[in-house]
Amino acid sequence: MTQPQAEPPDRTSLGLPVHDEDEELLNRLAAHDEAAFRQLVERHIDRAFGIALRLLGSRADAEDVVQDTMLKVWTHRGRWEHGRAKFSTWLYRVVTNRCIDLHRRPRTDNVDAVPEPVDAQPDAISTMERNEVTKLLESAMQRLPEQQRVAVILSYHENMSNGEIAEVMSTTVAAVESLLKRGRQQLREMLRRHQPDILNSLSDC
Repeated sequence: MTQPQAEPPDRTSLGLPVHDEDEELLNRLAAHDEAAFRQLVERHIDRAFGIALRLLGSRADAEDVVQDTMLKVWTHRGRWEHGRAKFSTWLYRVVTNRCIDLHRRPRTDNVDAVPEPVDAQPDAISTMERNEVTKLLESAMQRLPEQQRVAVILSYHENMSNGEIAEVMSTTVAAVESLLKRGRQQLREMLRRHQPDILNSLSDC
């Protein structure tokens, strides 16, 4: 993992207006423009789904969260206040918070849970080894404390800056840096006993 670089203060923390590339679409959405809504969905749904999937570990739950969030975008059209935050930041914050709520909820449907399909790959041995490493990493991430897990996933899987993560998590950049530091420390500790397997699997990358 590459450690994120220190960043300058973001515009929202300085009280400056935020440029939002979605502003035009949001204005059209406020006028009940369905085409604008579809464009917003197409622009953001892949990343929103990726975040939800990483946080929840379930495609079905991730799809539900993203669909609910997009429905909220449509039902609340016209209420958007420009300049307070970027639409994408707000969207990922809603998705993250809904995932956290869902993750805290007691599970009652595990009996019917369907395992995730495994992609067919021609290089069976190396693929199996790397899949095992991925499972170890994903399992370790799922055991991180909630706020650390969110920060690590947004940083390393979504490549968000610390400033963007702070906006999504409604916290400060310093708090994000602390969460990432503690998250990395815990991941290293949890993965330490699997280190030889990981190094072997990655040696031919």
